[in-house]
Amino acid sequence: MSVIPDKSDTHRPQVPAADQTLRILRHLARRPAPVAASSLARDLGIPRSTIYHLLATLETHGFVVHLPQERRWGLGTSAFELAGGYARQEPLARLGRPVIAALADQVGESAHLAVMSGRDVLYIVEERAARRPALVTDVGVRLPAHLTATGRAMLSMLPQSQVRALYPDAAAFTDRTGHGPARPSELREVLREARTTGIASEDGEVTPEFRSVAVAVRDHAGWPAAAVAVTWEQRRDPKAADAVRAAARTLEKHLGYSKGRA
Repeated sequence: MSVIPDKSDTHRPQVPAADQTLRILRHLARRPAPVAASSLARDLGIPRSTIYHLLATLETHGFVVHLPQERRWGLGTSAFELAGGYARQEPLARLGRPVIAALADQVGESAHLAVMSGRDVLYIVEERAARRPALVTDVGVRLPAHLTATGRAMLSMLPQSQVRALYPDAAAFTDRTGHGPARPSELREVLREARTTGIASEDGEVTPEFRSVAVAVRDHAGWPAAAVAVTWEQRRDPKAADAVRAAARTLEKHLGYSKGRA
């Protein structure tokens, strides 16, 4: 995968060292594996000597860790603590709540926002439309990702090697209604369709007589940060796909994910 140099800043920063430090952390966070210092210098356009000085400081404070055998640098435990603080403050749920509420009002059906958690999806926002039945997708509920529209939307954005690691064999698949993929080959076919159309769906695989459509919310690097979905009774047809897609893109903008995406 080619790397696009980080050129998101269009003005000269007032504190160059702070700017360069934050760019290093952001670049490491976007990469799927630790990175060599020389690659950081090249990709970010920062002198190699400066890169080493900044990495040494970040290492002292635990934000990066050096892997001497690989001669690479990765994120440290302090970066993980920042991520934990982000999760505690729930900015995704706070920013997503009005978007999901507007979506439910627009289509007249219940809408929700979910994130991946292992092989499950975790629902963090639920907005029930007026006079619509209660759903199992309440806030805090976990459901098997391979059965849900939200899970399929996010899984379809992951590398196939990562999906194989999550679902190596039939033992990794759980069942709710007797429908849905039960082995890796069946899941690959479901995700292939979602990847092609940009819309994931499920029909009676989570709850009988209900169906859902979902679209992934992508972060700066194009990875799935969450998914927006609408669920309705099978006898109804709200034609919600376009509205769900628009809501996902709106949330990306609110989160700043659509800026500078590689």
